[in-house]
Amino acid sequence: MTQLPSKIFIDGGVVDETRQAREMLGYIDGQTTNPTLIAKNLSSKLGGGKLTSQDATNEYKRIVQEINQIIPAGSISIQVFANKGTKSEEMLIQARERNKWIPNASIKFPCIFEGLKAAEIACKEMAINITLNFSQSQAAAVYEATKGAKYPVFISPFVGRLDDKGENGMQVVSHIINMYRQGDGHVEVLTASVRNLDHIFYALQLKSNIVTIPFKVFKEWADTSFKQPEESYVYSKPELKPIPFREDLVLGKAWQEYDLHHVLTDTGVERFWYDWMGIVESSLTK
Repeated sequence: MTQLPSKIFIDGGVVDETRQAREMLGYIDGQTTNPTLIAKNLSSKLGGGKLTSQDATNEYKRIVQEINQIIPAGSISIQVFANKGTKSEEMLIQARERNKWIPNASIKFPCIFEGLKAAEIACKEMAINITLNFSQSQAAAVYEATKGAKYPVFISPFVGRLDDKGENGMQVVSHIINMYRQGDGHVEVLTASVRNLDHIFYALQLKSNIVTIPFKVFKEWADTSFKQPEESYVYSKPELKPIPFREDLVLGKAWQEYDLHHVLTDTGVERFWYDWMGIVESSLTK
């Protein structure tokens, strides 16, 4: 197989899927996890039961450590638990603890004000991944907040969730890559929320640094013998509303000056929180 232009991650919380994906492709460069994926995995085993908050976190740690045994050289993203009221200080406490779980951790912070406030400090201490990104403006803020990074920084634009709203999510990936050409290359673009083969093909054509793929879609790609896009490939989605490139958005400002708000970010933060709390004993979530 011709070398791929992007690193390939698996997006999921099931250890056996990681193992199968590695066997199919021959390698896996890393894995992304989030509270929803881990909670879904644990919920299927609990049969409606609940865990204490600490036991649930310990299970997350166990799963991540098992994944690490399968891809010991791969980057594994571990998310902090946060809702709209979580302060940066609490995120940092969580991040520093999660970073000890495995040697190749990348700690995920939400693309909200408190998340970037935490990330600005964390990027000097550990690899990080800014998740729930939906706009070029958010990406500019991520770039500036992490300019002092001493470790790898990923940004995760969620293309599928934009598509769900009828907007062309892959254009956000294209715009971020285009905008980042002005910069120093310290932020890697990780195409996330991949829903279909076209998302994979266009991400590869754009040379997105990383593509993270749920196992179901990964299997579809494997059935094509991991086909890559032809030079003539065109990602055409006329049914989706275009997201225009913003020429007025330039790098070089303080990160707080960029518009961080996006309704899908707010919704995503709350969804991750809700799904995680769905497996935690209610007496501990009040």
